[in-house]
Amino acid sequence: MPGPSDERRTVPGGGRAARGGAGERRARRDTFPIGATVTMRDLGGELHPVLRRLRASEPVSWLPVLGGWLVTRRDVALRVLRDARTFTVDDPRFSTARVIGPSMLSLDGCEHARHRDPFADAFRLAGVRAGLEQFTAAEAARLVSGFAAGGRAELRRDLAGPLAVAVVAEVLGLAETDPRVVLAWYDEIVGAVSALAGASGQGAGPDAGAGAREAFEKLSASLRDVIAAGGEGSLLAAAAGAGAGGLGGGEVISNAAVLMFGGIETTEGMICNVVLHLLGQPGQLGEVRADPGLVENAVEESLRLEPAAAVVDRYATADVELAGAPVRRGDLVSVSLAGAGRDPSFFPDPDRFDVRRANARQNLAFAHGPHYCLGAHLARIEARAAVAALLARLPGLRLDPAQPAAPGGVVFRKPPELHVRWEAGPHPPG
Repeated sequence: MPGPSDERRTVPGGGRAARGGAGERRARRDTFPIGATVTMRDLGGELHPVLRRLRASEPVSWLPVLGGWLVTRRDVALRVLRDARTFTVDDPRFSTARVIGPSMLSLDGCEHARHRDPFADAFRLAGVRAGLEQFTAAEAARLVSGFAAGGRAELRRDLAGPLAVAVVAEVLGLAETDPRVVLAWYDEIVGAVSALAGASGQGAGPDAGAGAREAFEKLSASLRDVIAAGGEGSLLAAAAGAGAGGLGGGEVISNAAVLMFGGIETTEGMICNVVLHLLGQPGQLGEVRADPGLVENAVEESLRLEPAAAVVDRYATADVELAGAPVRRGDLVSVSLAGAGRDPSFFPDPDRFDVRRANARQNLAFAHGPHYCLGAHLARIEARAAVAALLARLPGLRLDPAQPAAPGGVVFRKPPELHVRWEAGPHPPG
């Protein structure tokens, strides 16, 4: 469940303004000519050829379309992600905090630790395995069983999304709530964040957040009930009862909303992407079928090749030179996790999907440093469970050639739909 340590991209109209006058902006365009030509269509569509050109010639480039810098080289990405003092998330331009309040998403330093620490133990590998691995495997098997007899499915709607929602509901103590209700809350809140940030390409109207406020109030009421009920193993009740210096009820709810964002959006994407990669490479799929132990590395390789969250944002707190680029205090510095994952200096033959790649797990799909994704272990478990359930139950599983799929999106990248087919008929029991 990759909790979004960063939020949706803002685009022109979203309120991000770089410091400096027209002369400086012209100088940046002249100094970074490749970045100057990049469009939102480039970033949201066939992204990787653009990133390849930038990484080779302008590894930190000024992109006017973003109003900020884009980092595409892995070593520079690590420098930015590790240095929260110079490159912070704590900036009023982050629109998520305007909808749900301050959280681990939008804070750095001691306050970030105060918001994150009460949740950290539950998301460590041992805790996730003990509390959620069996549930996740069972839920993935149940979902696949529900459509196994049909011979065809759209996996984003039928498996990836429902599995992500079910696991988030289990984590937050909302297992008794209709998953469709949870998803509706999520859609409203994320829609408001996008509108505030200008992610639709339009300014936010006066009523843009009305539905989100109502959805967040309903989510908050349900979460307050969970906190009040307490009970052994309640993550939210434990966070609210952390004692002096711990979180207030409203802060617990804000962080729970962040976990919901990450647990649905990016986990759904990583499941779709790994299935798309495997089914698009029959030879690699054959290796995984012959050796199911390769599923784990196949997930890592997919995360490297096409991370579900393509970029994360930081803001410079001081003037600094970054790979030769003159970053100024207040500038947006976006780290391309997608670009870092295909850096040929670290990943030989970087555009090839290789389930046996020795260093695939060194991808940066879950970011790095203080904001490393809290739910990384759980997200991996979900993706592995989904792939294992599909391969176990659906013989001859393949992409539907009549409905091709490709990842898209500026920030969150996944296929809009993922249609598959298989040999219908009696199947092995789940």
